[in-house]
Amino acid sequence: MKKQKVKVTFSKDRAITEESDLARELYNQSRFGATTEDNKVQLSLIEVLFLLKKKKIELFDGRNKPIEEEKFLKKAQKQEPNFWTRYCVFADLRDRGYIVKTALKFGADFRVYDRGVKPGEDHARWIVYPVQETSGLTWYEFAAKNRVAHSTKKRLLIGIVDEENSVTYYEIRWMRP
Repeated sequence: MKKQKVKVTFSKDRAITEESDLARELYNQSRFGATTEDNKVQLSLIEVLFLLKKKKIELFDGRNKPIEEEKFLKKAQKQEPNFWTRYCVFADLRDRGYIVKTALKFGADFRVYDRGVKPGEDHARWIVYPVQETSGLTWYEFAAKNRVAHSTKKRLLIGIVDEENSVTYYEIRWMRP
């Protein structure tokens, strides 16, 4: 029996699911995307790629023509700076069982909830900054990221993506000696 997939329509910078129980289940069970007023789910571009790779969705353009994963990836990389690095960290955290949501209002890429905790039930534990292994970070940038995490009562997690797309995490916290 063929497993049902959620139909998602992608146009410009938005990806919206069909209105269906399966689409609502993506949100209710796994907290992908955000619900819209018309009972659909809006997904981020990173979530779309993750769900495409997991074969949970089918992606279509505004004229109802299928969009292949590679074509979508190229469009997403044009639209979002640092897309692949961010995707690698997102996918790694999701594969480890964490709920990962955007953290733009915190000045970070993602906020991450402990396993088993859903957004709204409790606060995120970490804010995450994905970084390419070959890129640099000044002490000023590092201190600013740490200050944001501290002021939002979250832990700072730096996800460093290497050339093999493996992710290594460093958790940074304020300490009083």
